[in-house]
Parts: sequence; structure tokens; C-alpha cells
Amino acid sequence: MIAALGYAAFAAGLLGGVHCAGMCGGIAASLSASSRGPALSRQLGFNAGRIASYAAAGAAAGGVGSLAQSAGPMLSVQLVLFVAANALMILLGLYVAGWGGAVLRIEGAGRLLWRHVEPAARRVFPIDSWAKSIAAGLLWGWVPCGLVYSMLMLALASGGPLQGATVMAAFGLGTLPTLLAAGFAVRKLDLLRRAPWIRQGAGATIVAMGVVGLLRAPHLREAILAGWACIS
Repeated sequence: MIAALGYAAFAAGLLGGVHCAGMCGGIAASLSASSRGPALSRQLGFNAGRIASYAAAGAAAGGVGSLAQSAGPMLSVQLVLFVAANALMILLGLYVAGWGGAVLRIEGAGRLLWRHVEPAARRVFPIDSWAKSIAAGLLWGWVPCGLVYSMLMLALASGGPLQGATVMAAFGLGTLPTLLAAGFAVRKLDLLRRAPWIRQGAGATIVAMGVVGLLRAPHLREAILAGWACIS
């Protein structure tokens, strides 16, 4: 299951990049426009830090998910997490396409944390070294983001800390092409990001991924029933 979740997270990051360009495009562009040193190394440092933060959050989510699974019938908990993760992916796709904003409500959960992180994030400017670019990425990885939180639900369903970190690292790698492009061509990318057919196409694909995931749930339910039958 971890491979399937990793592929889904990577694809969601790749397709959801139209949202990432809006959330992190400004800071990525500033690394090229106003900071000192080679622009590419700053971009890579920023994104390495950002993906590392995603992986850390994924490890925490995976750990919580594994604890939940050990507290009750494993397959039952897995099914609930699996269904919830794919339902949230559908909501994410609707948001990316511009057809709904329900997923934004979960961003409020991270705003309290961001209030404590933001002052430190401001202190890394001007970003005049590679170390500062990594620090900026590590901090910006905690910006409240419905896309990230949706992927954390996949990490929660992954089964453990290592699996959760893998899922979120795959998601971060999926967002990498868009964020690198945003750093060097933010204006052109913003025009593309706002094109309805791009947003709707990406969103519809993410919705389809969530639907396919839900359609796989009956197979897991059959495994649960088979397990119960063996126990009884």
C-alpha cells in the first residue's frame, strides 16, 4: 500500500503545483530576485528544507496513524484512514479546480503553529547564504496549506513513521518542478496557474485519483471480513 500512497502523493504534488505556486511562489521568486549568491543553489536549498519539513510532518502523522491502528482492529482503522484520505483528496481536487473551498477549512488548524514560526521565518532575510535558504525552506514547510494537510492524511494512513515520511517526501518531490519554475519565471507561471483549463484539468485528475482510491476500498473491506471470519 505504501507504494500506491507514494505514487498518489507524488502525482498530487505534481498536479497541485498550481496551488503551490500561489502559496510559496513569492518566497521562491524572492530567492532569485533579491538575495545574494547563485540563484539555483538557493532554490535547491529552499526546496530541500521544505521537503525535509514535509517528511518530518509525515513521520509524525505516520506515527500517530500506527498508534491508532494498534489501539483497535488494524484493518478496521486502516479502512477508516484509507477512506478519509481519499475523500480529502477529492475535496482537494475540487479546490484546485476552483469548484469548492471546503479543504481550506483545515488550514485553520495550522495557523496557531504558524504564528510561532513566522517570526523566525522573517529573521532569515536577507537570504545571503545557502544555509539561510535551507532554513527558509524548513520554516516555510510549516505554512498552513490545505494541500499539505490533505497529503498528511495519506501519511496518517500509511502505517508508520518511515512510511509517512516517504509519502510526504514523494509529495514534496512532486511539487518541486513547479516551485523551481516559480523561482525563475514567476510571472509567466502565475499566468498559466490562473488559466481555468489548467486548474480544472489538474483538479479533475486529483478528484479522479481520490475516486479510484475509494473504489479500492471494497477490496480492503473484503480482507477485513475474511480476517473476522478466520477469528470467529
